[in-house]
Amino acid sequence: MESVYLETSFISYLVALPSRDLVIAAHQQITSEWWNTQRGKFDCFISQFVIDEASMGDQEERRRRLEIVKNLNALEVTAEAERLAGHIVKSGIMPQKAMNDAAHIAVAAIHGIGYILTWNCRHLANAHILKKVRAVCLENGYQAPDICTPEELMEDNDNG
Repeated sequence: MESVYLETSFISYLVALPSRDLVIAAHQQITSEWWNTQRGKFDCFISQFVIDEASMGDQEERRRRLEIVKNLNALEVTAEAERLAGHIVKSGIMPQKAMNDAAHIAVAAIHGIGYILTWNCRHLANAHILKKVRAVCLENGYQAPDICTPEELMEDNDNG
């Protein structure tokens, strides 16, 4: 079974109250659909970074996010993952303030995860950044995971 790392924005969209913003509402619907129809096709993982980010903010939203993540396998954040995240940021691909985003990539890469599922299109699901991230990961002996939105990781069950 293929593996997927569920980044914090995925978890947030999954449990958030319905948005009035049409784009966000559509993302929430796609996230829910992925969770209900695709999740069983993957080994799903998180890391302590997801737990830490899910623990922030509004108390009720935090409770809903933590309810989801408590049932997911957490990947170990190793010194090697922290080192790789540092290389990603030092390379200029991401700003220092996006260190957690680099850490999500690094943890997934170190553990050989196939995909990162995210709605963070600024620092993660971004083709310009992904090309550079792949290069840094390869230079350090790791294959970067494919980083995509839930919509991009939907298996089409309609073959006709």
